[in-house]
Amino acid sequence: MFSGLSASVIEEVADGGEMVRVSARTRDVPVPCPVCGVVTQRVHGYHGRTLRDVPLDGRQVVVRVRIRRLVCPVRSCSRQTFREQVPGLLEHHQRRITRLTSQLSELVKELCGRASARLTRSLAMPVSYASALRLLRQVPVPTVRIPQVIGVDDFALRRRHSYATIIINAETGQRIEVLPGRGAATLEAWLRAHPGIEAVCRDGSATYAEAVRRALPDAVRISDRRHLRHNLAEAVRKEVAAHSTCWAKVGPPPAAERQAATTRARWQQVRALRERGVGLLECARRLNLALNTVRRYDRVAEPERLIRAPKYRPTLVDPYRDHLRKRRLEDPAVPVTHLLQEIRDLGCTGSPNLLVRYINQGCVEADRPALSPRRLARALLTCPDCLKDHQRERIEAALAACHEMTALADLIHRFAALLDPADGNAALLSTWLTSAQAEDLRHLHAFTRGLEKDRAAVDAAFTLRYHNDDTEGVNNKTKLIKRQMHGRASFPLLRHRILLG
Repeated sequence: MFSGLSASVIEEVADGGEMVRVSARTRDVPVPCPVCGVVTQRVHGYHGRTLRDVPLDGRQVVVRVRIRRLVCPVRSCSRQTFREQVPGLLEHHQRRITRLTSQLSELVKELCGRASARLTRSLAMPVSYASALRLLRQVPVPTVRIPQVIGVDDFALRRRHSYATIIINAETGQRIEVLPGRGAATLEAWLRAHPGIEAVCRDGSATYAEAVRRALPDAVRISDRRHLRHNLAEAVRKEVAAHSTCWAKVGPPPAAERQAATTRARWQQVRALRERGVGLLECARRLNLALNTVRRYDRVAEPERLIRAPKYRPTLVDPYRDHLRKRRLEDPAVPVTHLLQEIRDLGCTGSPNLLVRYINQGCVEADRPALSPRRLARALLTCPDCLKDHQRERIEAALAACHEMTALADLIHRFAALLDPADGNAALLSTWLTSAQAEDLRHLHAFTRGLEKDRAAVDAAFTLRYHNDDTEGVNNKTKLIKRQMHGRASFPLLRHRILLG
């Protein structure tokens, strides 16, 4: 029951209701002097120390220990008398048994200050939130050896205001350091202070790339495959939306036709002014349009590239589409209010505005909702074996209507094969870049230019097994830690918790 007090002699145990009181004394054994190390057993006097132990039967345990003040036998020693300490039981300036301190330390590592203080009261070992933070700061950060391969990434301390840099072991995922700020000078100074690093995994940040290049010119820079795939997905989404008029299965409804006519008219106006030598800013002033809008119209060679396919989303009216289609075929002039009342009698809970939009967007006449650019892009980025039959049929039909989409799908599948690191992937990437630049895919060309700028790091990402996924995992855990502290903690405390893991 009191095995943690085995280093002392228990003299009495008293039941104090909600508290158990234990009286104990230290054993009569020789103790070395803390200064000169000479063993002594000569007693100068006695002192009492009151400590708390781990709870027993849901009640607090208070231990009153009588300790000895001993006399050092060496006359020249700077400590003539000293109080004895019992390692593992009594430590300097402690009011808790060592094992209770260990349990509380594990608790505050997970919950930090106020949350751990609330929980300890129900566990019969109460501490204040200030004591909990003090315990947390006393937990030593594990010492790690600087590895040969590290992962570097940034995270927000306060979004759009301040950031920090996390450095981990890319092979084991162990946290190494947290640096304030994400500037190149901060990372460069740390890298110069820790030589021996041979490879650095990072995202596409030009700041980190410059810091690694200046501090470790001979180190291998490895781009993160996850970010490369994400950048490809963004380019694919924009490319699919740009060619939506080619692959869209259903013709544009009346609302989309009006929007298409507006787009063509604006494109003609911008093109006419540009042929007369009018600048972009002056065009924006004359047409009362935003400058970025004028740039978008001036960039394309034909207005159809700007027309987007209509977006359909599931609504409350979808279950009553057959009834609406039948009624409009029987009576094309049937009022919308009549249709609303009829479907409400059938159980529809939608609003009148919802029904009006549903009819104006052509959802009643369509056999099924149009395939949106976002859905098509997501399907193209999905492994073909993971697609369902009806999804595969719609994708094949959409690709058959547009040559660019067929080429885009082939490029996506070839790029996906490169994400599995292999020795020959660098040469395959060169072939892929040549094929991508030969197609009329403007947004994909921007993605390829980004790969060319960081070609060495991209080649390393496709040929080496290292990646930055563990760093992203640490950042996710950091978000949880920040929410627990509600932004009240300082950077040193946040760094301490991150490094404790």
